[in-house]
Amino acid sequence: MKALLQRVSGAWVSVASEVVGRIGRGLVVFVGVANGDTERDAQYLAQKTVNLRIFSDSEGKFELSALDIRGELLVVSQFTLMADTGKGRRPSFTEAAPPARAEELFEQFVKQARATGLKVETGRFQQYMQVEIHNDGPVTILLDSRGRT
Repeated sequence: MKALLQRVSGAWVSVASEVVGRIGRGLVVFVGVANGDTERDAQYLAQKTVNLRIFSDSEGKFELSALDIRGELLVVSQFTLMADTGKGRRPSFTEAAPPARAEELFEQFVKQARATGLKVETGRFQQYMQVEIHNDGPVTILLDSRGRT
């Protein structure tokens, strides 16, 4: 399971010109689910996301997490994070979990994030979405549950 985090001053996601999720300062989190991922992967990534110290303190150092600043999360499903671009010019998505399983684990990630008390908004699973991001920094970090120790 992968999560691509972007630190933002604000962001929103729309489906068919309707805004379905909007946040202020916090993180946009694109989540991709791979074959073989489990609830443990979703829990790990959610906890890593909210606790990762990527917000600056008064000295400009990355010392604060989304929890520390009471940041908001906009979580968007993103199966293209599972793209394999090793062969040819067209990405392969064979590593992506089937939609039903991916949705289940995506929802588990959202549930874990909400359990922290932070405001969590989402896009709509398997829908064409427009995401407007006001990247802050920019700061963009890729997390992968398979790299945990």
